Amino acid sequence: MKVRVSRLHYPVTALGPGGRIGIWMQGCTIGCRGCLSRDTWSGDDALPVPVDQVLAWCAGHDPATLSGVTITGGEPSEQPAALAALASGLARLGRPYGWDLLCYTGIAEAEFARRCPEPYATMDALITEPYRADQPTDLVWRGSANQRLVLLTRLGRARYTAYLAARSDRPAVQVAVDGDRFYLVGVPRRGDLARLERMLAARGIQLEGVSWRP
Repeated sequence: MKVRVSRLHYPVTALGPGGRIGIWMQGCTIGCRGCLSRDTWSGDDALPVPVDQVLAWCAGHDPATLSGVTITGGEPSEQPAALAALASGLARLGRPYGWDLLCYTGIAEAEFARRCPEPYATMDALITEPYRADQPTDLVWRGSANQRLVLLTRLGRARYTAYLAARSDRPAVQVAVDGDRFYLVGVPRRGDLARLERMLAARGIQLEGVSWRP
C-alpha cells in the first residue's frame, strides 16, 4: 500500500495536545478559500511512498515521548485505503504508549465515516468541516467557527473533552525549516499571515511562492 504524502514533521505542538508527529497527506479537491496549505492540493505533487516507509519514519522517534499523531493535508479522506493502512499501523505502533490519533478533514463526520469506515473506527478524534475564512474563531486547533472537534473513542474523550470549547487569545503556530523553505504548522488567525510577511519584510526577508496565495 502506498500513500501520497506532502511532508512529515516532528515534533508538532500546534495541532493537538502534547508533542506529536504530523503527517500531511497530498491531494485535496475541496479547495477552501484562504487555505494555508494550497501546496497540498494537487494530487500530482508528491510521488506515492509505501505506508510502511512512513510508519518506519514514525517509529524512528522515541514513542514514549509522544502523545499522539495528527494527520492532515490535503484531504485525508481522498486516499481512503492508504489512510486505513496508515491509521492501522499507527495504532499498532503507538497504542502501547498511549498515543491518540487525530485527523483533520474538510468534510462532515457522516461523510468521513462513509468514505473511510476503517479509519473512522480507528481515529480517536476528528476535526471536521471545511475551513471558512469568513467565520473566524479562537477555538483551539480550529481555523473557523463551523469546524467541529468530534470525539470518537474513550481515549479521545479522556484527552480532548477539555478542549471542546477551549479558546486561546493567541494562535498556536510553530515554524518548521527545511533547507530554503519554511512551513507554518498550526492554525493562524485572520491577519496573522499578513503580519508575518510584514514582520519578515521589515527584516529584509521576502517570501516567494507562499502556499496561502494562488
